[in-house]
Amino acid sequence: MTRFFITARSAPYWFLAPFLLLFAVFGLFPLLFSLGLAFARWEPTSGMGAMEWVGLENFVFALQDEWFWKSLGNTLWLGLASALPQHLIAVPLACALNGLHQRARNTLVGIYFMPYITSTVAIAILFSSLFSTDYGLINAALKAMRAVPGLEWLLPAQAIDWLNDPDRLKPAIATVVFWRFVGFNTVLYLAALQTIPRDLYEAATMDGAGRWQRFVYITLPGLKAMLLFGVTLSVIGSLQLFEEPFILTNGRGGNDQAGMTSAVYLYRLAFDFNDFGAASAMAWLLFALLALATWATQKAFGERA
Repeated sequence: MTRFFITARSAPYWFLAPFLLLFAVFGLFPLLFSLGLAFARWEPTSGMGAMEWVGLENFVFALQDEWFWKSLGNTLWLGLASALPQHLIAVPLACALNGLHQRARNTLVGIYFMPYITSTVAIAILFSSLFSTDYGLINAALKAMRAVPGLEWLLPAQAIDWLNDPDRLKPAIATVVFWRFVGFNTVLYLAALQTIPRDLYEAATMDGAGRWQRFVYITLPGLKAMLLFGVTLSVIGSLQLFEEPFILTNGRGGNDQAGMTSAVYLYRLAFDFNDFGAASAMAWLLFALLALATWATQKAFGERA
């Protein structure tokens, strides 16, 4: 009986069947259900029979919603403020690590990579304590630096309320995101650097090329493909930013909604305001924006990156 059902031609499909079944139930079905829900009004507590077709009404609401545009603006601000410094620091840091002895390099790589594999919730809770107004170490460090002659006029006289001041909240969130991912990008670029032949550097040195010339004409072209990969991941991650602002603002977006990203607003719209249709429509608008941003990133790096 087993031989009748499983043949050499059908065997691969039988092995793939468990994955395909799980993907269909937990991946494809929610995706298609969300797409259908974007064109409907639905109260989950009323059951499936309460779903009402509304056409493009949810998309019109999303495009006219001030909170949606504010959350999108916050998302773009946080993306630029956290992702851009990641790569500007990760590239020279990877170059510095590449020149170290293997044991020292591996130790430092492990230290830099540790924030990426640490629980996001633990990281956010840790930084909530560090940013505390009364007992946070960051305010304590700023207070100690004010005692240094010449710095007192550069630093605030009072403790900064990082998580409640709308003007300070976004930089605080961007700092957490930067700290979490800069090590990950450093490891990416370090791996790419180790694939560049050393003969190129030796030949360039013999031809009189300086350190900056070797970096511009050898290192950067060798890193181009990995830079495209790393920046693309940052673009996708920035538009999906959720955990850090959600935890640091207790799921509310902070005062004046300064820390409410698009992902946080989608969550609140669905589970706080019980509007799953509008949340689904906004999710698909965000997906379209993400696809456009990814395409623009690839074009910026060139087709042969």
